[in-house]
Amino acid sequence: MTKFYFVRHGQTEWNLERRFQGGQGDSNLLPSSYDDMAKVGKFLNYVDFARVFASPLKRARITAINIVKHLNYHGRLSLRSNIAEVGLGKWEGELVANVTINYAESFKNYREDLDKFEGKEFEGEGYTKAEKRFVRFVKNIAKQYPNDNILIVSHGMALSFGINGLLEQPRMTIRQRGGLSNTSTTVLSTSDGQHFTVDDWNNTTYLNKKQSASTTI
Repeated sequence: MTKFYFVRHGQTEWNLERRFQGGQGDSNLLPSSYDDMAKVGKFLNYVDFARVFASPLKRARITAINIVKHLNYHGRLSLRSNIAEVGLGKWEGELVANVTINYAESFKNYREDLDKFEGKEFEGEGYTKAEKRFVRFVKNIAKQYPNDNILIVSHGMALSFGINGLLEQPRMTIRQRGGLSNTSTTVLSTSDGQHFTVDDWNNTTYLNKKQSASTTI
């Protein structure tokens, strides 16, 4: 059985300001996030990881580097674009409040009808492409490591879309399941590399503070 430990990156300045970041936009991690990264590492210290992967975007890469410092892991940290954040085109760097006004229809699709969220209206990547690349990557890793633990550090939207694809759930199940907090841990397992079950969802107990679970940013 392969177990995947999915961690969302630490909280950034744009997260705090409620701005979209996406696949090109990026902002600095908050100073408090470094403590949270250490807590993730200590929480996962008991796990024997065969590989650690991270999105190449700075906020995820730095999060992964700081988590690994506290793990009993001596392998390399591998960066993969297939687990980078969903490309959001003209939304990147914009306040959520402005996007709700300037891109009202596509934002409504994002919140209420993800079957229509394909990004064309704002030159973004959209759901389908992001889900497929994420799912393809995870299933490939599951084949390579059929009896191991794998750590993946990624982003809120990419994780939500990708995990939903692995679970083969309708897209709007994401809203029912709830979002993923910064530096949260979600665990999925698979015995055949094709079918996945949730062992733990949005675990933040080790942070000892109230977290906002959001896939909006």
